[in-house]
Amino acid sequence: MGSKIYRLFEYAYIVMALFSAYLVYTNWDTNRNRAYLFAFFIVVALFMFFFKRNFRKKLENRNDKK
Repeated sequence: MGSKIYRLFEYAYIVMALFSAYLVYTNWDTNRNRAYLFAFFIVVALFMFFFKRNFRKKLENRNDKK
């Protein structure tokens, strides 16, 4: 059950990155500073996705060895 919750949060970061990409696209011409802020959120969300995925896989491997 815990692994499924971790996986759900991983993909929530991808959804946040996609939503931020949409906001960058819509705000690029009107408010460039806000677009840069959401571009930063894209980078952070993708980093968190890969970090959480790596952590979950390490945890699963440790539990499988027991």
